[in-house]
Amino acid sequence: MNKASVINWKGMPVAELKAGGYTAMIANEIGSNVIRLHDDVNGIEFFRHTADVTPEIIKGSTEVWGLPNLYLPNRLADGVLRTSDAVYQLPINEKAPYNNHIHFILQKRCHRLIELFADDTKAFAKTEYIFDENDEFYQYLPIKFKAEFSFTLSDKGLEHRVKFTNLSNVMMPMSFATHTAMSSPFVDGGKQEDIRMKAPVCEKWTLNERCLPTGEILPLSDYDMEYKNGTKCPVLVNVDNDMYSASSQEYNGSDFHGIIMMDQAQGKGIAYEVSNEYGFWIMWNDKGFNGYFCPEPMTAMIDAPNLDMPIEQTGYCEVAPGESYEMWQKFRTII
Repeated sequence: MNKASVINWKGMPVAELKAGGYTAMIANEIGSNVIRLHDDVNGIEFFRHTADVTPEIIKGSTEVWGLPNLYLPNRLADGVLRTSDAVYQLPINEKAPYNNHIHFILQKRCHRLIELFADDTKAFAKTEYIFDENDEFYQYLPIKFKAEFSFTLSDKGLEHRVKFTNLSNVMMPMSFATHTAMSSPFVDGGKQEDIRMKAPVCEKWTLNERCLPTGEILPLSDYDMEYKNGTKCPVLVNVDNDMYSASSQEYNGSDFHGIIMMDQAQGKGIAYEVSNEYGFWIMWNDKGFNGYFCPEPMTAMIDAPNLDMPIEQTGYCEVAPGESYEMWQKFRTII
């Protein structure tokens, strides 16, 4: 029987969904983060989650646990954000030598759980956050908006759907990502060295010493082709912001806009599919020896609002007053 309930997880209420042999835990108080997704039948821990992790630990480093939601993700050079009708100055929260603003605040805020239910086919939760003058960061970005997050768990896995609505009278800059922290290993009894990741990358963006795009876009090298041909082990080496434009790959005879991760020894894996709005992947693994790796889908390039490049290349867009922008991601087990 599918279930949806609020449970007490180490002193913090979280929405727990159970359906299709999966369990998901959504922490609306930590930016609507999916702090755990587990395949209870096949023994797969999708996201970084340990027995000793606590709400306080996650709140202290929200970007490296579970499925963190990032609005205005990654870096804005010198904190500057240029839109078609304004220039905003965000605080510098990444110090020298970077001198950037990074990740904004959505993943750190307490969101509201507004819907929770289960039926014969699924378990469902929905959360929202209203960004307005009540948020201390509104002084830097005075654009009122609503962010909605929907989570559907079923025998098809987890669907994560996001909707932003511009509630202001000015243009709203749009760039979104999840800092997806995949568990390593992700199969019960698995070994990190057996993990292989296949990612549909098509060209590489070069970054400077501040982790900002130089504007140079390169064809794939032998190193980059390891992502494309599925021979990349995403851990046990340092992967430090490998930045790519995304394409699609074939999976089960169909076009698949996403990443395949396999445990070669166990014959089990994860299919991570994203909607076409996600035009980029950036790969990072926190030096490679900390039990997780992050294939991060992004809708726009790093520093996209400030780049002197066509929006067809950067992915940057804006949401007009009263209008919305939506995207989705899906996670499921491969056996």
